[in-house]
Amino acid sequence: MQEKDGKYIFGVVKVGDKGQIVIPRDARKIYDIKPGDALLMLGDRKGIAMLKTEVFQAAIDQAMEGLTK
Repeated sequence: MQEKDGKYIFGVVKVGDKGQIVIPRDARKIYDIKPGDALLMLGDRKGIAMLKTEVFQAAIDQAMEGLTK
């Protein structure tokens, strides 16, 4: 794992026959990803990103709170 300014390179993962990937141990540890956690997958034409659904929900809740004030 390489880290610079809070950005990480965890290495290369391969996609299996069923379209599955293994999230590297260091990434699971840093982002506190445990078996059964739900991840939201986002993407654009350049690539994909994943984040825990509760992180996304917290951002939505914060944005909605700002709208209701």
